[in-house]
Amino acid sequence: MYSVYYILSHIPYFFTILFIVNMIIAFTIIFLERKNPSATLAWIMILFLLPVVGILFYFLFSQNLSRKKIFKLTKFEEEVISSSLQTQITEMKNGSYVFTTEAAKNWKDMIRLNQVYGRAFFTEDNKISIITDGHHMLDKLLEDIANARNTINIQYFIIKNDLIGRKFIEALTDKAKQGVEVRLLIDAMGGRQLSKRTACIRELLEAGGQVAFFFPPNFKFLNMKLNYRNHRKIVVIDGEIGYIGGFNIGKEYLGMKRKFGYWRDTHLRVLGGCVQDINARFLMDWRFASKEELVLSEAYYSEIIKAGCTGVQIVSSGPDEGKSQVKRGYMKMITSARKNIYIQTPYFVPDNSILESLKMAAQSGVDVKLMIPCMPDHMFVYWATYAYAGELINSGARVFIYDKGFLHAKTMVVDGQVASIGSANFDVRSFKLNFEANAFLFDEEEAYKMEAIFETDMANCHELTKSVYRSRGIPIKFKESIARLLTDLL
Repeated sequence: MYSVYYILSHIPYFFTILFIVNMIIAFTIIFLERKNPSATLAWIMILFLLPVVGILFYFLFSQNLSRKKIFKLTKFEEEVISSSLQTQITEMKNGSYVFTTEAAKNWKDMIRLNQVYGRAFFTEDNKISIITDGHHMLDKLLEDIANARNTINIQYFIIKNDLIGRKFIEALTDKAKQGVEVRLLIDAMGGRQLSKRTACIRELLEAGGQVAFFFPPNFKFLNMKLNYRNHRKIVVIDGEIGYIGGFNIGKEYLGMKRKFGYWRDTHLRVLGGCVQDINARFLMDWRFASKEELVLSEAYYSEIIKAGCTGVQIVSSGPDEGKSQVKRGYMKMITSARKNIYIQTPYFVPDNSILESLKMAAQSGVDVKLMIPCMPDHMFVYWATYAYAGELINSGARVFIYDKGFLHAKTMVVDGQVASIGSANFDVRSFKLNFEANAFLFDEEEAYKMEAIFETDMANCHELTKSVYRSRGIPIKFKESIARLLTDLL
């Protein structure tokens, strides 16, 4: 009886302390973290409507990396990169640079943007293979791994501890036994089924391979960096063959999970100069996660043989810089479009700048088409996607729902000349919270292929028309409203 009385008498003190903690966090968000106004209001709402849950969510999801540049360059590396970029920028500005495609020439202002804002070097000696099927992607990747002679650098957001994941890691183990230098970087949240104690990983390490995890848990079962994940999916073999795109490693990415059915994704296999830039991105991430002493010049050891004539820029972004370089590339493509914009994304939760740019394009007569999946893998994100898709429809864009399985591709193609393929979705998480990498392609032939792929996928879609969207029921409208309210937290 005494204990019950004691507890009841101290409840006011508990709520007073809770209120003070919430006020301190709210003050931190408003005056120190300088989040955008909508994100600030969303956090304050959660803190005061759900005090205990709000505090927990804040410490798990609302850390700020924008003042922490974690991928630091040495003074020498900074000088080399800045000098190379400036030389290329100057040549393009004074007209002495010779473009190999009309697309690159027409979009040289976007190339300049990626050079200046994204520090992305432009190469146009590349050969591109577009891969849209998981079986094809894995088979080709395993073939390239089997033929590796010197180095294999691999980075994935997700590698599952299943039949496919173990098969993939066993292939790396075989090459490590042959003396090939194998580095495997896995995001600790996406790859949470794996650890250095997992049998297949342990065998890779014993064979001489190296494994690192990006932002591993602070405590055994608690990762305090839930928001800041390395979402990149990149591979470089012998410094000559590169992969970049949307596929991860696991059964569902080969359509082997009943929940999702056929998995529709897009990845690139590339040869040429841009492979060096993909490798440099890997080495920066690896250097941070593994603490191995490396110099970025290792990315440029292999002599690149001219493989084709496709212009490519590899653009990466992350929350440590607060610049949203990939998003800026997307915006430039959208605002420069004159004929058409075709977008495929599993999650369409844009910020106001992207949404208004797309609405303005559609209202200006540009043929804007958006393709999204028919099923959710994250419920709140799905309903937010549905809500934003409705806004586009009301502005004159057309929205298509992919019915064949799960659409996971992150692509955009504009005016049959420029395209983007990579890991970045059209959502706030990719723009602000995740570490991403995309390839921007400047080539009429490759853009035409992307348009053809989009149009082929339309055969497996139904259109979300104005009448269908307006006829949705009250439960769906309620779900959309809640999801929209939490957009900046999704």
